[in-house]
Amino acid sequence: MSLELSEQEIIRRETRKKIIAQGIEPYPAALFPVDTLSKAVKENYEEGKRVVVAGRLMTKNIMGKASFSSIQDSAGRVQAYFNRDVMCPEEDKSLYNEVYKKMLDIGDFIGIEGTLFTTQVGEKSINVEKMTLLSKSLKPLPMPKTDSEGKVHDAFTNPELRYRQRYVDLVVNPQVKEVFVKRTKMFNAMRNFFNEAGYFEVETPVLQPIAGGAAARPFITHHNSLDIPLYMRIANELYLKRLIVGGFDGVYEFSKNFRNEGMDRTHNPEFTAMEIYVAYKDYNWMMDFTEKLLENVATEVNGTTQATFGEHNIDFKAPYKRVTMTQSIIDFTGFDITGKSEDELRAAARGMGIEVDETMGKGKLIDEIFGEKCEGNYIQPTFITDYPKEMSPLCKVHRENPELTERFELMVCGKEIANAYSELNDPIDQRERFEEQLKLAARGDDEAGEFIDHDFLRALEYGMPPTSGLGIGMDRLIMFLTNNQSIQEVLFFPQMRPESKQKKLELAENEKAIFEVIKAQKSMELTALKNSVSQLSNKQWDKGMKALTKMGLVKVTKTDDTLTVDYTEN
Repeated sequence: MSLELSEQEIIRRETRKKIIAQGIEPYPAALFPVDTLSKAVKENYEEGKRVVVAGRLMTKNIMGKASFSSIQDSAGRVQAYFNRDVMCPEEDKSLYNEVYKKMLDIGDFIGIEGTLFTTQVGEKSINVEKMTLLSKSLKPLPMPKTDSEGKVHDAFTNPELRYRQRYVDLVVNPQVKEVFVKRTKMFNAMRNFFNEAGYFEVETPVLQPIAGGAAARPFITHHNSLDIPLYMRIANELYLKRLIVGGFDGVYEFSKNFRNEGMDRTHNPEFTAMEIYVAYKDYNWMMDFTEKLLENVATEVNGTTQATFGEHNIDFKAPYKRVTMTQSIIDFTGFDITGKSEDELRAAARGMGIEVDETMGKGKLIDEIFGEKCEGNYIQPTFITDYPKEMSPLCKVHRENPELTERFELMVCGKEIANAYSELNDPIDQRERFEEQLKLAARGDDEAGEFIDHDFLRALEYGMPPTSGLGIGMDRLIMFLTNNQSIQEVLFFPQMRPESKQKKLELAENEKAIFEVIKAQKSMELTALKNSVSQLSNKQWDKGMKALTKMGLVKVTKTDDTLTVDYTEN
């Protein structure tokens, strides 16, 4: 039994039956020969040109034997003119009078064939000669309306509904689609930039025996045939480096990564990252490369290097400012982290009002200080460079200061969008760094690495050339390029909490009295049903029947002069 159908949904299901009774298939399988999109109708307009268009019926303005409608396809909307005598030149006018006027609903997919003309008010339109129903819509779309003053009413704006029902969001909020068009442009621009530089796109495993390449909590699954645990990829770094060992000079991948951590406006447990590794380069070269890359991507996506994000105007034009992490912390706190012990860093953090605990090592403590006091101050693209060694277990020691590493992060509007290293290629040093991570994990640091990837160490022992690597958060980057404050706005289907179960409908006493009788009998004449609940007044009876019909719990049909009430069980 379904308690969820609205009155409109019930009516549309009945209409579907009527369409079938007319001998029309509401969901035909045959190809429909579309040859023109709505945008082309307007941009390449030719008076009298014959076109075949398909899309959703979005408006319907019936004026007797002639009507105007708008058809929405992937490129926009176009106006269609339906004239009864043009559509139905023979005696049978049912296609217009019955099907178009009475059986088509807003949201139905239709295909039309006709010729182009311009209305008296200058609207480029299609004079419809043939019409085909392509798909019957059984749920009514939420339709925003704009009044004469330009105010929008009944807009589909509830974020939770929009994210859960992105398919509806894309139909009724056309601006949403533009975000995802730009997202694809961003990927294409980046891919073209790398390909033109001679680098090779690759694929690496999503299911991995060790959760390596980053400090994050993984999702764990189980491989039944091998009877082993596997981890969904938190990063692809170690596999890409193996390919550099294998002889590739430059490899990159757009990877889906999964981290079993919190969700907020800038984090989704499933996200897309780009990582690229280039042999014989260092982090200084990679900074120059990153500037050029992002300048190019911004221009390809928006036609300019500038982008608006909230109240800020960002310019991705190179070059970008470069500040060491040590100097950044001095600038915003007055505290110099150079040479400080773990206890001194912990005391300093507490003195700044930062919440820290005993599980945190030097790297984590420095990260907390920078994140709380410095990170949010960088609005324009800025490279933060030369991170302390404890923060970067996969990064090469700085050539001038063994306490630091050759690493940078790119900050935009107070958020990191890129992370890059001169990659550590000394297998002895790498093993020691992994072992130090194990000690931190044993102390309770849930972001420290809990595994040593012995196969990766074996690969390094065969020799990896000097290499620089870069990772970019693609979801966060497109947020900045499209002025979206929430990551959910740039993901087609963001992760959501489980939808709450439909609550059991509460029936009023009069509704319950009628419903219990008809549920037991399944079908009764209306008069007999009314007599069986004679305790109800005429007003209570009328209100009860109306409510049960609207909820789809009962259905009234007329046969000759007899009205019958049926219990609806789906």
